[in-house]
Amino acid sequence: MDFDGKVWPLAGGFGRYTRLVAAASWLPNVCVSLGFFSEFLYTSSPESQCQGGPCGGDNSSSPGATLINSSTCPGAWGVQAQSWLHGTIVTQWHLVCENGWKVPLEQICYLIGWLWGYIIFGLVCDRFGRRNGFISALVVALPLGVALCFSPGYLSFMAIRIVFGAALSGIFLSFYIARGELLLPGVAVLCSDWKVLQGAISGALLLLSGYWCCHLLFPESPRWLLATRQLNRCKAELCLFSRANGIDTGEDFAEIDSLWRGFPRPRYYSFCSLVGTRLIWRNALILGFTTFIGSGIRPCFARNLMALGGSTPYFLQAGSEVLACISLCITVNHWGRRAVLLLFTILTGFCSLLLLALTQYLFTAVSIAISVLGSLSSHAVVMLSVFYASEVLPTVIRGSGLGIILGLSMLGRASFPMIVLQQRSGFFLHHVVFSSFCILSVLSLLLLPETKRKALPDTLRQGEGLRRPPLLLQATQDAVPLLSHGKPRADYNPDSYAQLASSTKKMIRSNSTHGQDNKALTND
Repeated sequence: MDFDGKVWPLAGGFGRYTRLVAAASWLPNVCVSLGFFSEFLYTSSPESQCQGGPCGGDNSSSPGATLINSSTCPGAWGVQAQSWLHGTIVTQWHLVCENGWKVPLEQICYLIGWLWGYIIFGLVCDRFGRRNGFISALVVALPLGVALCFSPGYLSFMAIRIVFGAALSGIFLSFYIARGELLLPGVAVLCSDWKVLQGAISGALLLLSGYWCCHLLFPESPRWLLATRQLNRCKAELCLFSRANGIDTGEDFAEIDSLWRGFPRPRYYSFCSLVGTRLIWRNALILGFTTFIGSGIRPCFARNLMALGGSTPYFLQAGSEVLACISLCITVNHWGRRAVLLLFTILTGFCSLLLLALTQYLFTAVSIAISVLGSLSSHAVVMLSVFYASEVLPTVIRGSGLGIILGLSMLGRASFPMIVLQQRSGFFLHHVVFSSFCILSVLSLLLLPETKRKALPDTLRQGEGLRRPPLLLQATQDAVPLLSHGKPRADYNPDSYAQLASSTKKMIRSNSTHGQDNKALTND
């Protein structure tokens, strides 16, 4: 059944209750974004100066610095107080000198936690529903968020952080999209210490329990219920939407029962179901590849922004993300998904190649401008790739498919901490590889279908029916038509094949009759 055209309008469509649910879905993702981007503050390396010992350095500490002593570093360290957090895991557990490698290791483990969380909770969303996936992730995230505040050491912090990141990714995947990066610095200034900030993030997650207790704030997806043949639950959710939207259907959605005879058993799918498809797996692979590239190439642009110092690079990157969101909202509905994604991918590759070849010859201001533009375009590539995938993947595997694609974005983010773990020895190779991948992805994007103004596919068969548009304009009509363009016959209806066949037969018989009459007149 056509869900968008026949089922959803009966439930009120995008009525007042549906708009309320859409607005309410933003708050949880703001909380999740605070938890995700807090990693930047927790692991930020403070400006430090060695106060003697085998590490060398001058003997004058920075003004207002806090001296710490570390058994890996026999000399004292002067740690410059941060503008947002005065205490981080680096200052608490002395992750400097020989222990400095533990910082990128924790970043890698945290991103791997998000990766596995996307995969696991994506499967949960497709098997048990979007609401149940959110509830299970919230139940895991709340106690672990509190436990992080009382971590006794580095190892316990890293272990809890991995699972906490996986739970946050489950909440993010259930609600899908949000942004809270610009709110984080203000919250950090109020909290001062990383443990207080973690407590504030856990408290924000506690507010999300209202979505668990109040079914109206986060109902189950009726589209997913119908696609997986859970008819009774689907009709119950549709009735909830129709009543809340002020629509009296009076039919109790009885036409849904006509889709299947008897009592059909629910049918669930997983990402492994893509093995037998021809086009869906290819589209998922291409979009996952572009998401991986967009996430992995961003450190190439962020590195040049570090020359500005202070908090300016952070706000430049966050501001570029906001501009990327605005530009996508303006362009995607007018030019289509594929064309805009192709444009931003080309722009990302162009900025990356410019920095790769001409950094040492460019003025600092020009280099920073190119880096900001590249950061904007790369973030647009990631956002649009995920959004594009949600329209290409069928409803029955949308959760697990998006989980894989978002997991690849975490893998791309983890590439830079891996380089830092190797003391930045492979950064140039990293830049070259991702620039090459960006050029390769431009060619693969031409194989994607266009989803602009098309209904979301619900089944694998509908997903296979999405075809790519032609690369060139369609050929014009032949100059000499096969049939004349005279007044159409009254019994000719091209919209009906049966009537078309019947009309054709009548035309043949009519022409043969006229031919016989003309022949008889000639003989006479």
